[in-house]
Amino acid sequence: MTGVDPDRLDDQQLMKELETIHRTRHDTLLYGSNDALRAHNERMAQLEGEYLRRNPRRPVAAGRTREGARERGSGESETPGSPGT
Repeated sequence: MTGVDPDRLDDQQLMKELETIHRTRHDTLLYGSNDALRAHNERMAQLEGEYLRRNPRRPVAAGRTREGARERGSGESETPGSPGT
């Protein structure tokens, strides 16, 4: 594994690591070797898992739930004056 074990990071360090790995995700996906992408995936899963372990009751935005996404989707596909509105 590369980096410090996530459970040894304090909350501020964990957030900094998460911000960094999310910022570099796109470039790693597009331009990284298979080994680099595999390592990135593993590290991201470790960091995100630790965040979720520490924050089991984190706030969840209604729009980020399955139900909220359905509501967004149904509103975007309809136009004013179309049947059913």
